[in-house]
Amino acid sequence: MATNLQLDDALIARAVRLGKHKSKKDAVNKALLEYVEQLEQLKIIDAFGTIDFDPEYDYKAMRRRR
Repeated sequence: MATNLQLDDALIARAVRLGKHKSKKDAVNKALLEYVEQLEQLKIIDAFGTIDFDPEYDYKAMRRRR
């Protein structure tokens, strides 16, 4: 998908150089991927403490049943 963005040229140049990317596109795609992964990790962290844990649950026993 073609997109026109106004990006900070100096910042993009630094990202390309530091990340050893072949192009600006590669640097932007990598940055977006890392941003999305970070947001997904935060959702998982927010779930801590909200899921009930059953200390009697034996996942190994469940595997043996199959």
